[in-house]
Amino acid sequence: MATPAKEKKDFRNYDQGEIIAAVKEHYRKMRTRQTLDYVKRMKVKYLTYDKSMHIWDAMEKLNDLIDVSDPDITLPNVHHLVQSAEAMREEGRPDWMQLVGLIHDLGKVMYLWGSDDDGTSQAEQWGLVGDIFVVGAKFPETCVYPEFNRLNSDMQDERYNTDLGVYEEGCGLDNLHLAWGHDEYLYQVLKNHPDNKIPEAGMVMLRYHSFYPWHTGNSYGQFLTEKDKQYKVWVIDFNKYDLYTKREETFNPDKIKAYYQPIIEKYLGPEKINW
Repeated sequence: MATPAKEKKDFRNYDQGEIIAAVKEHYRKMRTRQTLDYVKRMKVKYLTYDKSMHIWDAMEKLNDLIDVSDPDITLPNVHHLVQSAEAMREEGRPDWMQLVGLIHDLGKVMYLWGSDDDGTSQAEQWGLVGDIFVVGAKFPETCVYPEFNRLNSDMQDERYNTDLGVYEEGCGLDNLHLAWGHDEYLYQVLKNHPDNKIPEAGMVMLRYHSFYPWHTGNSYGQFLTEKDKQYKVWVIDFNKYDLYTKREETFNPDKIKAYYQPIIEKYLGPEKINW
C-alpha cells in the first residue's frame, strides 16, 4: 500500500521534529565552512573526470546514502530519485525530464571518493548536500538558518561581504561560484560527457535545483539576466517533483530499470560516464 503524501505545508519544515537537530548542525557547518576559497579548491580537487561508472551503478551506490540535510525523508537517497521521476512519468512529462528527475541527485556519489575534511563523506555531508548559496558575496537572509551567516569568515572580509562581492552587477547565474555540492558536481560531470544530449532546460534543473535562496527566496536579483528568468521557470517547474513527491515508500528496482535504461541510453549513451 502506498504511503500517502504529506501536505505541501509540511515539507521543508526546519523548526520541529527529532531530525531537526542534525539538520541544523549540518547547516551550521555548511554556512561556516563553505568559503570562496573552499569552493575553488573543491572544483580543482573533484572535477578530474578520472573515475568511470555507469549511471545505474551510481544509482545503486545511493542505496548507501541518507541525505542528512533533508527533513522530509529518511530512506536512502535513491528512493527519492525514483519518486521524482515516477511523478513526472505519471503526468506525461517529456522523457528527458523524467531522466533529470531520476538522476538529479547522482552527484552525491562524490561521497565514494570524498573525505570528512571536505564535508563530502557519509559522515560529514556539508560539502555534498543542502541548499546552496553564492560564495564571494553577502549571504542573504533567505538562507536556511540565516543566523549562521555571520559565522562564515568571508562575511568578515570586505572583499566578499557586500551585495556584489567579487562579481559584477547583472553577470548572470552561470558566472557565480555557488556553495559546493552534488548539483554543481553532476552538472560539470555531464557537461564533460561527450554523449550528453540532455536539453539545456534539463541541465539548468540539475545545476540549480538546490539554489533555494534564488528560486524560492527571490534573492540575488543584482546578478540576474533576462536568461536567468527562463532558468527560474524551468527550475520551479522541476522543483514540485523534487520536493513534493517525497514519502517513505520504496520501489521495485527491476521494473524501474527496465523502463528507464532505454531513456538513459537515449540521452547519455550506453558507455560509462567519467566522474
